Amino acid sequence: MAKLLSCVLGPRLYKIYRERDSERTPSGVPEPPTTVTTPSSSSWDTYYQPRALEKHADSILALASVFWSISYYSSPFAFFYLYRKGYLSLSKVVPFSHYAGTLLLLLAGVACLRGIGRWTNPQYLQFITILEATHRNQSAENKRQLSKYNFDFRSWPVDFHWEEPSSRKESRGGPSRRGVALLRPEPLHRGTADTFLNQVKKLPCQITSYLVAHTLGRRMLYPGSVYLLQKALMPVLLQGQARLVEEYNGRRAKLLACDGNEIDTMFVDRRGTAEPQGQKLVICCEGNAGFYEVGCVSTPLEAGYSVLGWNHPGFAGSTGVPFPQNEANAMDAVVQFAIHRLGFQPQDIVIYAWSIGGFTGGLVSRTVRQHLNLNNAEQLCRYQGPVLLIRRTKDEIITTTVPEDIMSNRGNDLLLKLLQHRYPRVMAEEGLRVVRQWLEASSQLEEASIYSRWEVEEDWCLSVLRSYQAEHGPDFPWSVGEDMSAEGRRQLALFLARKHLHNFEATHCTPLPAQNFQMAWHL
Repeated sequence: MAKLLSCVLGPRLYKIYRERDSERTPSGVPEPPTTVTTPSSSSWDTYYQPRALEKHADSILALASVFWSISYYSSPFAFFYLYRKGYLSLSKVVPFSHYAGTLLLLLAGVACLRGIGRWTNPQYLQFITILEATHRNQSAENKRQLSKYNFDFRSWPVDFHWEEPSSRKESRGGPSRRGVALLRPEPLHRGTADTFLNQVKKLPCQITSYLVAHTLGRRMLYPGSVYLLQKALMPVLLQGQARLVEEYNGRRAKLLACDGNEIDTMFVDRRGTAEPQGQKLVICCEGNAGFYEVGCVSTPLEAGYSVLGWNHPGFAGSTGVPFPQNEANAMDAVVQFAIHRLGFQPQDIVIYAWSIGGFTGGLVSRTVRQHLNLNNAEQLCRYQGPVLLIRRTKDEIITTTVPEDIMSNRGNDLLLKLLQHRYPRVMAEEGLRVVRQWLEASSQLEEASIYSRWEVEEDWCLSVLRSYQAEHGPDFPWSVGEDMSAEGRRQLALFLARKHLHNFEATHCTPLPAQNFQMAWHL
């Protein structure tokens, strides 16, 4: 009877991955693949074949879930319509509640029938037994057995907890349950606080902004968090996940962030291969409608790097909602997982981000600033390491006019703010003007023409930067260029711009080819 209840309440099983001919070595950490081959589908994986009772019951429950999602999104309009028609009176709400209760009882009966169908299926019984054993004891063997199955990720056991690293317990600087300090609002200085009257005046706008951000705004900014879109993409996501497991020996893991969100990750280890770039880990951050199953992980994979992909909160297997603070907490858990569990050193970790989650038209500026502010330039300027920006010259998403107007590409502002922060003396009037001219180049020929017009001596630029670093250290901002001529500042500004930004002639959603995936420049 206990097993029957487990089948009723258990997760949906999508696919069963079979072992290869050669048994894998069990390990608590994803082990490096020895060879990368493309196994035949008949010997490697298969879709789980439910019995007729489970299959039909699953279809009914899935249809009910879609209808519920549609009802949820349309509920404001439905309530407004019912109110105008007078259907929200007590005399009419009570009969409706009876109908809703009857429907819930019917759905509960369908769920029980689905459980009976699972109970009669040996494959599901074996799966639920392994799942329960793994929840009781997360041994290496149990995890290896569980990795053969692809199922509803909500039931996957937690593999890494945000409090796990010993540094968190020994240092007061680690994140608390409130979240990492990266995106916390700074306290107001004395004399800047609003008066009570001003706060009352702003209250209606603040309430409206909050409601817009937490309903329509969040779904417009991160369409990948919409359940209906995820439901439509489910076959594609399952196929992409199977590809990562089959072809690259990917290992899935669930990370628990400090805000309680569970983050879905996929790790591909290349440290055991002959390719030297496999010693570096590329953490892939997808766009506002991207998933690691079908996202930008393919570029560093094809280039031979170790890769760690993860889904935003609320995307696919990850829980929560993708607000900026939740994003920061999730990224913190991912990086800590890479360092403390996967064993990569910080200097061997590369962050590869696709897009910035372009803001969708229709959101008022107050809402974006207060609730959906991603402040990419501010966070980038806080980073002290090497940076490479890839500007898509035909980008139709992050341009403010038309794709052909390359100066409206928001990547330009990101480069200028980064250089102005790191090299403020170089990016004075002369340097800023010449970098803007270089950014206006719409082709490689024009770009090279501007570069050669100012006769940039790269060896001289490198010697100036290296001598300054040797004397003053690597921490930014630098005061290099303070006593330099206008011509020298122009040369140095162009040299730095070219090292920090590469052009890629493509639209926003075109995958980056492996040959264009390069490490950032550093002295």
